[in-house]
Amino acid sequence: MEVREATVDDRETVAEIAKRSLESSYSLTPSTIESAVSEWYGEGNFEETLEDATVLLAEEDGEPVAFSESIVVTEGGQGDLHWLHVHPDYRGGGIGAELFERTRDRLSEAGVAYLRGRVLADNRAGTEFYEEYGFEKVDEEELEIDGDRHFEHIYLDAESKQFRSVVTDGEVVYVDTVDEEVGSEAPFTNVYTNPDRESHYGYYCTNCGSLANAMDTMGRIKCNNCGNTRKPTRWDASYM
Repeated sequence: MEVREATVDDRETVAEIAKRSLESSYSLTPSTIESAVSEWYGEGNFEETLEDATVLLAEEDGEPVAFSESIVVTEGGQGDLHWLHVHPDYRGGGIGAELFERTRDRLSEAGVAYLRGRVLADNRAGTEFYEEYGFEKVDEEELEIDGDRHFEHIYLDAESKQFRSVVTDGEVVYVDTVDEEVGSEAPFTNVYTNPDRESHYGYYCTNCGSLANAMDTMGRIKCNNCGNTRKPTRWDASYM
């Protein structure tokens, strides 16, 4: 298997792999899949994706069969695996596992120490994939996709758990320093009422050190102190 960085000329190929993978892995309507693929990989949009993320394309005998999409959230900190799609006709041969390792290596070379992945709850193969690699479910978010409610599981490398305690209003809460959300000024990190992540408290703005930032139903987080904002860029998951 050969792996290379995708270019703008690969847009249609990437879009087709994503479409076929979504159809195989998710219980989404055809119209929802068509709309989502068009939004992410339509002309112009794919160019923006390549500016912000690394898209690795895997080929078998010169035929594109899978791709991953990942970003560096913070150097020396977290990297997010947004997607790992394998064309249904090429699953079961270890392509997904090898591409995952190549993606993790690329992120490590870019300075990433911790990796996080997202997957919709109804993608059983995707959740099992992360668990087999020793990842742990650390959070869950409710999403609205084409008018329907879905839940997205967030996985983090179990060896990456790092907490620091913070006192707020006389209460001790725990900031997960590696479970980050991309912000306009600096990342947000998740905050829990205990280090076992049994109860989510809110968010910590690393730009100004403020706590208790809430996320709205559209996935937006805004720091009331400095205006640092996290805007949702996709509804999705990291798939398999």
